[in-house]
Amino acid sequence: MQTDTQQTEKNLDKLDCSFMYTEILKDIILQIDFEPEHFDQFINYCHQQFSDSVSHQNKIKQLKESYRNRDPIWWYTRDSFLHSMLNRALRTMDAILIVNMGFYIRDLHESIEQLHRQRSKLPNSNATFTVYRGQSLTTTEFDQLSKTCGGLIAFNNLLSTSIDSSVSEMYLGQGQEDPNLVDVLFVMTIHPSQSRTPFAFISDVSQFHDENEVLFSMHSVFRITNIQQLSGRGKLHQIELTLTSDDDPQLRELSLKVAQELNVSSGWDALARLFHAMGYYERALQLYELLMLRFTSELLKTNNNETTFNAMSNILNHNEPMSFDATPMSLYPTNDSHFQRKLATYHSNIGTLYQCMGKYSKALSYYEKYLAIEQKSLQSNHPDLATSHNNIGGVYKSMGEYPKALSYCEKSLRIQQQSLPPNHPSLATSHNNIGQVYHDMGEYSKALSYCEKCLAIQQQSLPPNHPDLATSHNNIGQVYHSMGEYSKAVSYYEKCLAIQQQSLPPNHPDLATSHDNIGQVSHGMGEHSKALSYYEKCLAIQQQSLPPNHPYLATSHNNIGQVYHDMGEYSKAVSYYEKCLAIQQQSLSPNHPDLARSHNNIGQVYQCMGEYSKALSYYEKCLAIQQQLLQPNHPDLGTSHNNIGGVYHGMGEHSKALSYCEKGLAIQQQSLPPNHPDLGTSHNNIGGVYHGMGEHSKALSYYEKCLAIRQQSLPPNHPDLATSHNNIGMVYESMGEYSKALSYYEKCVAIQQQSLPPNHPDLATSHNNIGGVYHGMGEHSKALSYYEKCLGIRQQSLPPNHPSLATSHNNIGMVYDSMDEYSKAVDHLEKCLGILQQSLPSNHPLWCICHRNIGTVYESMGKESEAIFHYEKCFAFE
Repeated sequence: MQTDTQQTEKNLDKLDCSFMYTEILKDIILQIDFEPEHFDQFINYCHQQFSDSVSHQNKIKQLKESYRNRDPIWWYTRDSFLHSMLNRALRTMDAILIVNMGFYIRDLHESIEQLHRQRSKLPNSNATFTVYRGQSLTTTEFDQLSKTCGGLIAFNNLLSTSIDSSVSEMYLGQGQEDPNLVDVLFVMTIHPSQSRTPFAFISDVSQFHDENEVLFSMHSVFRITNIQQLSGRGKLHQIELTLTSDDDPQLRELSLKVAQELNVSSGWDALARLFHAMGYYERALQLYELLMLRFTSELLKTNNNETTFNAMSNILNHNEPMSFDATPMSLYPTNDSHFQRKLATYHSNIGTLYQCMGKYSKALSYYEKYLAIEQKSLQSNHPDLATSHNNIGGVYKSMGEYPKALSYCEKSLRIQQQSLPPNHPSLATSHNNIGQVYHDMGEYSKALSYCEKCLAIQQQSLPPNHPDLATSHNNIGQVYHSMGEYSKAVSYYEKCLAIQQQSLPPNHPDLATSHDNIGQVSHGMGEHSKALSYYEKCLAIQQQSLPPNHPYLATSHNNIGQVYHDMGEYSKAVSYYEKCLAIQQQSLSPNHPDLARSHNNIGQVYQCMGEYSKALSYYEKCLAIQQQLLQPNHPDLGTSHNNIGGVYHGMGEHSKALSYCEKGLAIQQQSLPPNHPDLGTSHNNIGGVYHGMGEHSKALSYYEKCLAIRQQSLPPNHPDLATSHNNIGMVYESMGEYSKALSYYEKCVAIQQQSLPPNHPDLATSHNNIGGVYHGMGEHSKALSYYEKCLGIRQQSLPPNHPSLATSHNNIGMVYDSMDEYSKAVDHLEKCLGILQQSLPSNHPLWCICHRNIGTVYESMGKESEAIFHYEKCFAFE
C-alpha cells in the first residue's frame, strides 16, 4: 500500500515509485510464455523454503498434483501459503520471488480478467457498488494516511474485499490489543467504468462461497475521500475510498519513459534490464548470462535445454552462481547480422553490470568484445559505436588510466555529435563521462563545465524525476565537494536524493550512495554527528538490499570508521575498519584495491595513536597489494609511499621518510597533470619532513610549491589552501619570524572562516597556532585568548576524550606557567594527562611531553619530589 506523503495540493496525487516498478514487473511477466518447467521450478523452491514444516510440505504436494484441476483464484483463497507468499512478494518488492511466482501471477491475473470481462457483458454492469476491507495498520501507516485525505492510495498487491461489511470486520481486532496498530475499516465506492484494474466477484470460484468476496488484481488506485473514528468502537477508524483512474502525472511520465527504455526487449530480456534498473545487479547478470547461453546454444543447434533450466533454477532459488564455458568467438556465424547484433548487446549489458559491481577487468573484456562485433557491422559514425567507446572509457576511468579514458570518451562524443540531435540523452552521457574523467584528474573547472552541459541536455530531454537527472546532480555535487564548496555540494546531493526518492525503490543502492555522499560532505565540514547519521542510513539501506558480505557494506563500515577516527574515538574506528576488512576478505580477491584501502585506513588510526610499528605494518600490506595490482605509475602507489613516509617521519627516521615521500612524488609526477591537487599534497609532505629535520629553507620551498599548485587547481577558499598557509606559518614560527608566521596563520583563518562551519576542528587548530606565536612572542594574554578559543571549539565539536583536547589543556597550562600562575598551570596539565590516559596508549610521545611539562611547573613551584616523579615518568618513556 502506497500513499502520497505531502499535504500540499501540488503533491496530493503523489504515489511511491515502487508502484511503478511492480507494475512494470507485472507487465513484463504477463508477456512471458511460461513452460511446465517453471511450475516445477516453483514447487522445488517451495520445498526448500518450507523444508521444516510438515503441513506446508503436504500443501505443496497437493498443489503439485492438483494445480491444473482448480481455478487459480481457488488456490489464492485456499488456506495455504500462496496468498501470503504472493502478497508479501508484491508488498516488499521481492523481485526474485515475484519471478518465481510469475506463472501464477499470470494465471491469477488472467482468471480475474476473464471474470471481469464476463461481468461487463451483464445488464447494469456499470452500476456503482460498495465493498469493504478490514485491516490493521501500523500507527505510522495510519498517520501517513491521515495526512493525505484527498490524495491517492495505491495497492501494489492483490486486494481482497467483500460486499458484506460484517465479513470484513472479522479481520479486525489486533488494533485493540496492540498499541502500535490501528484497526481500519475501508469503505470503497466502486464505479466500474473508472477502473483501470480488473476485479471479479469470486464467490463461485472461491474456496469460501459465503464471504461475498470481490478480488481486485494488482495496482488498483483509490482516492481517499474521508477518514473518521467510529464512536463507541474503540480505536476503529473508517476510511472512505473511491476507485479512480487518476494517477500521479510525474510518476506516469517517468513510468512511460522507463517502460520505453525497457521496451527495446521483451520477456526475459526486459526482466534482466528491469533488474538492472532496480539495482539487482547479480540477478541481472546471471539472467543475461543465461539468456546469452540459451541464445548461442539455439543458434549453434546444441541441446542445452537441461543446462539452461538448471541455470534458471540456480538464479531464482539463490543457489550457486551459474557458470558455463564460453563458446569461442570463432564458432559464431559472422554472416548473420541479427545474431551479431544480439550477441553484441548481451556483451554490452553484461559489461555494464560488471562495471556496476566494480569488476573492471571483466567489464573491459565484455565491452571490447562488444566493440569488436559492432565495428564489423556498423558505419564508423553509428551511435552504437559511440556507446561502446563511452563504456570502455568509463572502465579506464575507474581503473585510474585517465588518458585512455579521456581518449575513448572524447571519441564517443565526436561520433554522437555527427549522428545525433543536439539534445539527445546519449550526448548528455558523453559529456558526463568526460566530466567525470576531468574530475578524477583534478581539473575541476573542466569537470564542472562538462557535467553542467550534461544536466542541461537531460533537462530538455527527460522527465524531471528521471534517475539520470539524479546522477547528474550527484556528479556536479561531487565536483563542488572536491573543490571544497561544501554548501553547493550538499545542495546538489540533496536534489539528487529528492529525485531518487521519487524514482527508485526505497532500498535501491543509489539511495544508499546519496546518503553516503551527504555524509561525506558533512564529514568534510566537521559535522561528525550529521555525517554519522547519513552514513548509518546508508548502511541500513544496504543491509536491507545486499547480502551480508557485499563490498558496499564494507565501504559503509569504512566511512563510519573514518568519522570515529576524526572524532578521536580510535577504538571504535579500528572496530569499524576491521569489520570493513573482514567483509572484503570474504567477498573480494586478495589483491583487490579496496583491501589495500582498508589496510591503509587501519594504518592511519594506529599512526594517530602513536603505534608506529602497527601503522607501518598495515601501510606495507596496502603497498604490497597495490604493487601486485596496479601499474607502477598509478597515483595510488604514490599515496602509499607518502603514507609510509609519514610514519617514518613520526618515528623520527627522517631519511627513510624523505625517501618514501620522494618516491611518492616521482610516481605522481609520471601519472598526474602538473597542477593536480595530489601533487600539492606530496610537496606538502616532503616539506613536513624537512621541517621536522630543521631544514627550514627546504621546508619552505616545498610548502610554497604546494601552495602554488593548489592556487592553480583549487578555488580560493578551499580548505587545503588554508592548510598550506598554516604550514608555511609553522616554518616561519620555527625560524622565529613571528610576524610572517602570524600573517600566514591569519590568512589560513580567513579562508577557513569562509569555507568551514564556525565550530570546525580545523579552525580550532588555527587559533591554537596563532596562540603559539603570541606565546613565543611573550604576549601571554593574547596567547591565552587564542588557546581558549581553540579549546572552546574543540569542546563543542570533539568527544570529551579526544587527544586534541589534551593538547589544548597542555598549551593553556604552559601559558599559565609562563605567567607564574602555577596552580592554574597544574590544573590544565593534569586535565591533559587525564584525557591522554583515556585516549592514547601509554607509550605515545604526548605522555612524555605532558609529564615533562608538569615536572617543569612543579620545579618552578619548588615541589621537587613531585617534579622528580613526573620527570622519571618522562625518562622511562624515552
